Amino acid sequence: MSAYSLLFRHFFTRLDPEDAHHLAFDVIRALPRTRVGDWMRRYTAPDPSLAVSTLGLTFDSPFGVAAGFDKDGRAILGLGQLGFGHVEVGTLTAKAQPGNERPRLFRLVDDRAVVNRMGFNNGGAGPAALRIAETTVAPRRPIVGVNIGKSRVVDVDDAIDDYRTSARALAPVADYLVVNVSSPNTPGLRGLQELDKLAPLLVAVREEAGSVPLLVKIAPDLTDDEVRRIAELAVSLGLDGIIATNTTISRDGLVSDPAKITAAGAGGLSGAPLAARSLEVLRLLRSVVPASLCIISVGGVETAEDVASRLDAGATLVQGYTAFLYRGPLWACEINRGLLRLRGAH
Repeated sequence: MSAYSLLFRHFFTRLDPEDAHHLAFDVIRALPRTRVGDWMRRYTAPDPSLAVSTLGLTFDSPFGVAAGFDKDGRAILGLGQLGFGHVEVGTLTAKAQPGNERPRLFRLVDDRAVVNRMGFNNGGAGPAALRIAETTVAPRRPIVGVNIGKSRVVDVDDAIDDYRTSARALAPVADYLVVNVSSPNTPGLRGLQELDKLAPLLVAVREEAGSVPLLVKIAPDLTDDEVRRIAELAVSLGLDGIIATNTTISRDGLVSDPAKITAAGAGGLSGAPLAARSLEVLRLLRSVVPASLCIISVGGVETAEDVASRLDAGATLVQGYTAFLYRGPLWACEINRGLLRLRGAH
């Protein structure tokens, strides 16, 4: 058992999950200002052979951290020092909002999963844009994607203007921009995946994004036909990519104590139970979109073998988040080194 596993079992599991996240986040955020951070950067730097060219950008590694970990762009450089090839910031909304009431984050350790109903808690697009801009001159800054969603106080009928506001503020500082219409924790948001609502929304954000690569993030709970139709829409509108998938509202197949699952309540499930469906959606997307379209696969990824299987199935890039909790700070480094080993074995 690793030192981190012991720390997780005997310390972090005793903390409220959100408090534990903030504690770890503060340490990562401080890394660039410490000697430990300098050492980490040298130790975790991905091998140059892992670099991936897509979206008109060069990613040091195919593996990045998904949106949700760094909601406001406060730990971009620290996450880069841990070996992530890119950091997707957000989800950010045009208006600052506190999110849902706590408790809103729950561990299902037996499933290596998490349930969250955070509700897009963030300080708003404008302040985040200034913060992200400050990182652009830093050495070895990872690629930064920015994920935008609907402000809770805005009606679904007014969502387009709300997304426009966020895109206008954030596109100038984003390496790529993501339209999030798939979180289960903002009322009405997933309804924006319906084609008659999604098409004008994506067109509007595309106008604001200009030359910045634009992707859409979809839910795993869509039917296969819905996935195909959104893929066709993305291609017809000239989007640069699709991120698949967000968290799921399903609780099928969980092995955790039913009482714990019930106590966690509503929200998006992430982690290992999502792996099978995420992989299915990836394969479906790759079968219907051009090879040039960037697909970022996320959901249930934990090991280098998991990442390699997504790449083999057609993913351009891969993201993770939940396993960060279970694997610890060297997770991205372990993934990168494992990918190097796997490639050497072929």
